Parts: sequence; C-alpha cells; structure tokens
Amino acid sequence: MAMRPYAAQLAPWFACRGDNSLSQRESRERLEVVYGIHAVREALRTRPMDYVLITQGYHNPRVQEIIDACRAAGIALRFSPRPAVERTAGTAQHQNVVAVCTPKAYDDLPAIMTSAERPLLVALDGVEDPANLGAIIRTVVAAGASGVVIPERRAAGLSPAVARAAAGALEHAKVARVPNLVRALMDLKTHNIWVYGFEAGGPRSYTELDYSPACALVLGGEGRGLHRLVREACDELAHIPLRGPVSSLNVSVAAGVVLYEAVRQRTR
Repeated sequence: MAMRPYAAQLAPWFACRGDNSLSQRESRERLEVVYGIHAVREALRTRPMDYVLITQGYHNPRVQEIIDACRAAGIALRFSPRPAVERTAGTAQHQNVVAVCTPKAYDDLPAIMTSAERPLLVALDGVEDPANLGAIIRTVVAAGASGVVIPERRAAGLSPAVARAAAGALEHAKVARVPNLVRALMDLKTHNIWVYGFEAGGPRSYTELDYSPACALVLGGEGRGLHRLVREACDELAHIPLRGPVSSLNVSVAAGVVLYEAVRQRTR
C-alpha cells in the first residue's frame, strides 16, 4: 500500500512538541520510505538518504551489509523496536530495514525514447496493483528494456510498495508518467516507434510480431484489459496463446512473456 510522504506522518508529532526545525526541513524536502533488504540496498546507491531504520536487536548478514554501507557513507542509522519499524514502513513486510529518503523521480518520456537506438518500451494501461507494477519494472530492467510508461490517473504510481515488489530494480528503471496514455502512444508513433497491444482477442499470436524495430508493448490493467481508445492507438494487436484451462495471465507474467520474445528476436 502506498504511503503518504513521511513528512506528513511526522508533522502532527512535531506540532505537539513545538519543535519546528526538523518538520520545516522535511517539508522542504519531501521524503518517503523504502523498505525491504533489496530495495533499501539499491536505494542507498542512488538516492539521498535522511536515515535508515533497523529493528533493534535483529541480526542478519544482509542487514549487516546495509549497516556497514550506511556507516561507510555517513548515513544516519536508527535502531527501534519492531512495532516502531512497522509503523514507519506502513507494512509488516519490511524485512527489518526501512530507509527514509527522497522519492524516486519520474523520467521524461522524450528522454526514454532517445535513450537507445531502438528503444523497447512497456506501456501500461491502468495497472493498479503496486505489486504488479513492481514486478513489471523488475522484468523490464532484467530484460534490458528502455523503460516503462504509466498514466497519471487510475493507475499505480511509484510508491514504497512498488519499490519493495521490484526488489531493488526500481533504482535502475526509467519510468515516465504521462497525463494521457493515448496521446503518449500517438507521440511514440510519430517517432517511428511501433505500438503493439496485447489482449485475449488479438488476431495474431505475440510470436508473429516483428520486435526488431523500435517498439512499445502495451498491456492492460487487471481484469479490464486495454481501453478502447488505447486499443485503437495500437498498430498491431496480439494475444498470448493459452493451452490450459485458465483464461488469462497475470499482467506481470504477460509482460515477461512478450518482453523476452522481443529480446529473443533482437538477439538472434
């Protein structure tokens, strides 16, 4: 579950104390939490840190690596009982380590489009589950794709839960958030990027598409698939054949299937 900026959580407590120094600093620099061993370890390498919070008395070699990295970099460490760590993380799935840091910044779509000679993008039409978004981001990074495009409305944005699901990959990903996905897809097409949409009713198999040119792979949200206008903006529509009794794949699994077919074709 996405959390409010950390400064917003602390503001009532500091107001009661009458201590404005830290609250003013945090209001100037919006902070959020990142939790989970992999997510925090990678965030330490890329984001400015306020401090890292560890469960008091918890011993684990991987957490010790994070402690050693913080000490080497001069990053403040705090040790608190597990309930306090859980309150800060906003979840019990924190693996006993939480970083309070600056948020992951979104990237500009034009910059992503020009980041490679033949960009390979994944565009998501209303994926609302942070776990799915995080899993897709991890697959995009693993496949060496150029980036992810998500809409601003009715879709998951970058959050602590996404960072946790991406297990450190978010720090290496390029993610653009656009006001209008259809308009963004049309813009991609004007830059000679093919737009391929994937849904159960697509007339072709995903293996029949040509992924060798610059292309964007468009997948729909959980349960709804592609919206009509998004579907109409696609150059080609394709499906993933299903041989068993299930009627659909999870969107993060579908993204992995089509991404690696694109990689396979590009590396033949």
